[in-house]
Amino acid sequence: MPAQTRPESTRPDSSGQAGSSDAPVAAPYGLVLAIAALGLGGLFIGTGEFASMSLLPGLSADTAVSLPMAGSYISSYALGVVIGSPVIAVLASRWSRRSLLVALLSLVVIGYAASALAWDFRSLLVARFLSGLPHGAYYGVASLAAAAMVPANRRATAIGYVMLGLAAANLVGVPAATWVGDHVGWRAVFASVAIGGALTATLVIVVIPKLTPTDHSSPLQELSALGRPMVWLTLLTASVGFGGMFAVYTYITPTLTHVSGFSQQNVPEVLALWGLGMVAGNLIGGRLADRALIPSIFGMLIWNVVFLGLFTFASASKPASLIVLFLVGNGFALVPALQTRLMNVAGKAQTFASSLNHSAFNISNAVGAAMGGIAIAAGYGWASTGAVGAVLALAGIVPMAASLSLAARQRARYPAGPSATRRAK
Repeated sequence: MPAQTRPESTRPDSSGQAGSSDAPVAAPYGLVLAIAALGLGGLFIGTGEFASMSLLPGLSADTAVSLPMAGSYISSYALGVVIGSPVIAVLASRWSRRSLLVALLSLVVIGYAASALAWDFRSLLVARFLSGLPHGAYYGVASLAAAAMVPANRRATAIGYVMLGLAAANLVGVPAATWVGDHVGWRAVFASVAIGGALTATLVIVVIPKLTPTDHSSPLQELSALGRPMVWLTLLTASVGFGGMFAVYTYITPTLTHVSGFSQQNVPEVLALWGLGMVAGNLIGGRLADRALIPSIFGMLIWNVVFLGLFTFASASKPASLIVLFLVGNGFALVPALQTRLMNVAGKAQTFASSLNHSAFNISNAVGAAMGGIAIAAGYGWASTGAVGAVLALAGIVPMAASLSLAARQRARYPAGPSATRRAK
């Protein structure tokens, strides 16, 4: 059965928001295999991102720099994500989704092959930057591709399955990469991600329909997202509200060993439990978002406020810390929900806005790590990152509430219908 190449179109949903396709596009070998391929790409990219943190001692030693200086490899990757997401989305606005996914995965292969072959600090720094360039654009475009293959009322669930690859990276990919790094070396980890990217690109060519953008797609149209206040407010929700999870995650190893009483050898097992919580939250979050998107976003933010806050107290007990960390992992349910919200409010700038979502999550990584570090340096202890995380999650409610208030004012100002509402954005 040949892949369908019907141009993607947008129509408003019940709230007058654009972004859902008129009818699902059939995948040539079935929806399950298509979604699995998209998720597999997320698994390899997510593994490469998160495993780099556990590889830092080896990276530091082999490139002859201090451990703090080796942290620049993480920052370089994040910078690649922030820059690459919007630039690629705009420049490739007329590409088919499948062609763009293959190009992005090819860039993953180049970046990680260069990382595996790097010979000094500068070469590895450049390679990590290249590896980060396709990150946000891949997840954004993969989410759009998944949404185009299902009915409008199942979009968040489909996006959740794609993001399952990122969640599974923490459950399976990172522990496996850490083991490989310890026994074979960090070069083998980066080479494995490059091979995985190549295999995924081949699979995408076979199982993903072409999904041609509309005739009106253009760089200028994609950039129109920047003029939509609700796009900015949703991105701000992700940048701040999700920072709480990273405030805890960044310092989880010393917290577990110095506060909870776990040994260093137990840390990967605890992180795998957190990853299991992320997988569960991702699956449940997508389904909840399809049923009631906005209530789900607020509910997930409140969930994070509660359980991140509890971690400050629960971290003193091994059993309690395990339970709460699993529940904190459930907060990953916010990812497919915010991705769907962006698609709803982005109008025709779907690729640009969807890719920016992952730039926002990388900003939240930096915000959470910085705020958690400030609390620790101020003498509040390792466990204080939970309280910091709760505050950030609470702060994330503000821009989302502002977004709803703005939408209500626009409906009052333009009561004529969905088209008028879209013009107001």
